[in-house]
This record gives sequence, structure tokens and C-alpha cells, in this order.
Amino acid sequence: MPNPRPLVECVPNFSEGRDAEAIRAIADAIAAVPGVRLLDVDPGRATNRTVMTFVGAPDAVVEGAFQGIRRAAEVIDMRRHEGEHPRMGATDVCPLVPIAGITMAEVVELARALARRVGEELAIPVYLYEAAASMPARRNLAAVRAGEYEGLEAKLDDPDWRPDFGPAALNARAGATAIGARNLLVAYNINLNTTSTRRANAVAFDLRESGRIQTVDGSANGAPVRDAEGRPVRAAGLLPGVKGIGWYIEEYGIAQVSLNLTDLQATPLHTAFDAACAAAEARGMRVTGSELVGLVPLSAMVAAGRHYLQKQARSLGVPERELVRIAARSLGLHDLAPFDPDKRIIEYRLCEPGERPLAALSLTDFAYVAASESPAPGGGSVAAAVGALGAAMGAMVANLSAHKRGWDDRWAHFSAWAERGQQSVDRLLELVDDDTHAFDRVLEAYRLPKATDAERALRDAAVEEATKGAIASPLAVIRAALEALEVAVAMSGEGLPSSISDAGVGALCARTAIRAAALNVRINAPGLADRPFAEQALAEAEAGIAAAEAREAEAMRQVLATIDG
Repeated sequence: MPNPRPLVECVPNFSEGRDAEAIRAIADAIAAVPGVRLLDVDPGRATNRTVMTFVGAPDAVVEGAFQGIRRAAEVIDMRRHEGEHPRMGATDVCPLVPIAGITMAEVVELARALARRVGEELAIPVYLYEAAASMPARRNLAAVRAGEYEGLEAKLDDPDWRPDFGPAALNARAGATAIGARNLLVAYNINLNTTSTRRANAVAFDLRESGRIQTVDGSANGAPVRDAEGRPVRAAGLLPGVKGIGWYIEEYGIAQVSLNLTDLQATPLHTAFDAACAAAEARGMRVTGSELVGLVPLSAMVAAGRHYLQKQARSLGVPERELVRIAARSLGLHDLAPFDPDKRIIEYRLCEPGERPLAALSLTDFAYVAASESPAPGGGSVAAAVGALGAAMGAMVANLSAHKRGWDDRWAHFSAWAERGQQSVDRLLELVDDDTHAFDRVLEAYRLPKATDAERALRDAAVEEATKGAIASPLAVIRAALEALEVAVAMSGEGLPSSISDAGVGALCARTAIRAAALNVRINAPGLADRPFAEQALAEAEAGIAAAEAREAEAMRQVLATIDG
């Protein structure tokens, strides 16, 4: 597989959340950079802060970040700024995040280059933080931002806090900026049924990794416990990789626990939410919901959906979109405003329109376009579609069996089968379009010029490579449909008796998909110059047919035995 093209995310936080024209001016400056895709603009009135998210190739993202910082310095005056969120500059923080095809070390160099340019060209003091930090004391953003804008002039006079780039003098209008490189971070606010900032802070201190300073008498305002060197001793919080504070949001009329989840492996979204619920209840409060600031990775929402279904002893073998819906409801993400997955999930925002045009069609439209005079979609795409329907039948029987009254002790067993079936559904739906794309590449190769020997050689090589792709796609259909057949066989033997015929339909569809895909292998293989590749592909197709025939026969034997009693 080729390496993915380098993709970097940038999530700058600007100290303006109320002036729509200023926010638009900054967003326009970023979006105007070629190669940048602005995914999200999330203003907060009470915090007076806007989080923007954009992605692109490394150089384009660095240029977009610079233009956003430059424009922010023009339209934001920190001398007049006030808001609930800690801040020290017009562009308060500007992290770069590796998404694909690029290492953290490479992103660190990008961050440092951006910081140097901001300091030199815009005369804004810049501190490097997280992975780009110039010294350990500056890794933590909270340490870099300590004192905020109001304490910045004194901080710049301190030799220990000279900026990494830019002048060691106050830029009264723009303040200072923290530029860094970090892994994906989720900004997550949890809503409480209180207006008390003090109580929200208490919950935040319970949760955040750094916890709270221990006191001699255990009270919030007591004398701190100190170690042998006189430093305050901290009691660690519950959640690793979590930073947090409490605040009151006048716009909503509630207090929130504002968390930064810096390591979703250590503390997933749902773990933070559940821990906040428990901590709030212990202090006489309730969590009423939550909100995401900016974007969230799909994996976090899917994991949350699975977590809450598992707590209910419900089958996990449901479509991805259903897992996202369960997660949003369980986390109360609709509490303050509607949660739109297509706007708030990174992968959904990155999905190019028309990436899967066939799989997105209605059944009627797919049938009509397949019947048209266009050669694509053809048998390969139809084979994948039939296979997807077969896999869906197996998954359905497994899901119904997992939820059958009286079979509660077997829900996890059937859930595992339903998950396998759903994975086959997803893979075969991908292959509906993949097969047509592969056929299109064959047509493009045959259209290449062939007037000279050199052109003919290039054309022949392109045709050979495209034909291999046209064989690889139906082979993938065979593999995925064989997986679907495994589910159908299992469900025809032990699934819900009243739905046993559906398991049989699943087996018949999966077997048909395999035989149909094998035809596509056979029609393309003779044209290959690479005979070992062709013979191996033909052998795999024939083996797939043999396995399909045996599994389908077993499924039908079990189905008919149940139906006929």
C-alpha cells in the first residue's frame, strides 16, 4: 500500500468569540490559502474565544496558520479583551497535529518554522510548547500561559521566560502566542446543574491528572502540605492525560467542567463523561449533558457508542452511524445545541463529496444506473452489492438473537457474530464503488496514446497495472463474502428460529456474490502478461467458489431442518 499523502491539522484558538466580522476575517484569511480546507469555526461568546480547525498539506497548513495569526493581530485588540478562558494573545495557541503520512518530529520542525516567522515578521513573542518545546518547563501550555495577558509584560522581563522567537517586549495589541506540536486533543465541556464555579472546579480537580494541592486539614483553603524541599504536594486526579478547570458560562446559565483530553487511549471520551457524572453526584450535583469544542475523531464516538451499548447488554453489531447516534445521546451532546456528526466528526468533514457515489444511491437509483447503457457499474459492483445484502441478513439474525428474551446470557456471543457481519457489510459496500473505480482505470489506460514505441510501452504497462486492479477488486469481494457466509452458517444453526430463513437468504446472496466476482476474475486474467499473478488469482477464485458451495450447502441444510421440523 502506498504511504498516505502528508496531512496536518491545525487548531488555532483566537481570543475573539463575539465579533462575527472579526471571526469571519480570520477564517477567510485561512481559507484563502490554496491547499487548506477549513473544517470548523466554533465561537464561544462567554469564553470570548473561537476555535478553528483546518487541514491540508504541511506547507499549506503552515501558511494558513501564519495568515490566520497575522489577521488576528489586525482585528483583535487584547487591551480590550475579557472572557472566561485563560489567554495571553490574540492568537492564544496554535497547535499543529500530525494526521497522516507525517511524523511528530517533522511536525515539530514545521511548528518551529512557523514560530520563527511569526516572531520575525509580525513582532509577536512566541513560546514553543508540547512536543516543540525548547525546554521541559515549557511543555505544558498552562505553565506557558501562567499570568495570562495581564502578567505578560512582567513575564517577558524575566530571563527565564524570554520568548523562543520574537521580541522580549510586550506587543500590547497582539499579546503573545504559543505554537506547538501535539497529538490529537479533544476539548470537551461537561454541563452541570449548578451555577457554582467553585463546585465545578472541585469536580475538575477530582478528574484532571494533576489533581489538587493537598492541604493539612483537608479543606480547600487550608495550608498546603509540603515535601522535603518545600514544594506543595499534589493529590493526583482520576484521569490520566486530562487537564481541566471549572467555570460559569453566562450564555448558558450553567457551570461547566472544561476538559482537554490529550490522550484518548488513556482516557476515552466516555470514561471522562462517566467519571464526571460520578464525581458530580458525589458532590450533590448532576451532569445534564456535554459539548464538544471543535472536532472529534470518529474512533472516539464509535468507542463511546460501543461502551454504552455494552453497558445495556445490547448487540454491538450495528452500523457505524448508529454507534455515533448512541454516543451522542448517551453523552448528552444535544443538551446545549443539536449535535451534527457530519459537521463535528473529523473523518466525516474530510470525506470528499461523491467519494462513494454508487453505495450512496437508493436501491432504485442503483438498479436504474446499473441498467443504463454505461458499462459501469457492472457485474463486479453488483456482486459486491448482493454480497452486502447477504452480510446484512446474517448480521440481522445475530442482532435479533442477541436481544431475544430468555437468551440474555448469550447476548455477547451473538453480538460478536453481529459485529463480524456488520464488518462484512461495510467492506462489501466499499467494494461496490471500488470495482467501478478499478474498471474506470482500465478504460483510462486503454485511452492512452500509442503512436510511438515509447507511448505503446507506457500504455501496455498502464493497462497491465489497471487490469491487476480489476482482478484485485473481485478477489476482495470473494474474501469479504466468504466472511459473510461464515456468519450466515453460524446463524442458520443457532440463530433465532423465527428468522432462520433470513440466514438462508444471507447464505444464498453471499454465495451468489462469490460466483459473480469469480467471473470478473476469469474474464480479466487472460489479458495479463504476468502469468503467475493471473494463475494465482484464478486459483483463489476457484477455491472461493468451492468454499462458498460447501458453506452454502451447510447453511441451507440447517435452515431447512429447522423450517421442516
